[in-house]
Amino acid sequence: MHTLEDVNKDRLPQHVAIIMDGNGRWAKQRGKLRVFGHENGVESVRQTVESCAKLQIPFLTLYAFSTENWNRPKIEVDTLMKLLVTALKKELKTLHENNIRLKAIGKMDTLPEKVRKELEEVIFKTSKNTGMTVTLALSYGSREEIKTAVQQIATKVKNNIISPENIDEAVINTHLYAHFLPDVDLLIRTSGECRISNFLLWQIAYAELYFIDVFWPDFREHHLVEAILSYQNRERRFGKTSEQLN
Repeated sequence: MHTLEDVNKDRLPQHVAIIMDGNGRWAKQRGKLRVFGHENGVESVRQTVESCAKLQIPFLTLYAFSTENWNRPKIEVDTLMKLLVTALKKELKTLHENNIRLKAIGKMDTLPEKVRKELEEVIFKTSKNTGMTVTLALSYGSREEIKTAVQQIATKVKNNIISPENIDEAVINTHLYAHFLPDVDLLIRTSGECRISNFLLWQIAYAELYFIDVFWPDFREHHLVEAILSYQNRERRFGKTSEQLN
């Protein structure tokens, strides 16, 4: 079993994004309600954040709640929202101790007022921290993100603020929810599912994808290490040939 000491600190991914999947199935295997899996998934979040902080990975983005998740049973959604408020309050001290700044992306106006206020408070209180940036994707959908960006740019073109010929990747990126984040280097998805599920579609254009057959509540530091080691053993060519890189 590999540890953090096995990771090459000179070849770290700068931005790790994680689709935290499998809470419900983890609970079902144990004869419990789905919410039991979400409750136990909180510990995996804590350990993953702390492990990334130890490695000094600059950016970690967690897919916490998608726009599609609103379609789940009300009791599950309500429990997830309560868990979020509780976790934010409980983890504020840990965020400060690890010099972590919290951010969020998504349709914040669709979150319950209590959740939104707690989230805004923690974001404000950690805004001066200078270490890792942890971003929660909440009520987030990448297609919605891109659609909103297109609408904003179209309005600016209509009002002669932007010329169509000046629209480039930088302009598009500026109008995205995640405009403050660099492109994703490593995308991890737990639970054995091998799909993206509408997560950071623009930002993962050249990301290395890592799928692991472990449910999120069982995801631990050594699993993160294995993902990073896999990333470090890959050749990232960005359209070039191996000979060009060498």
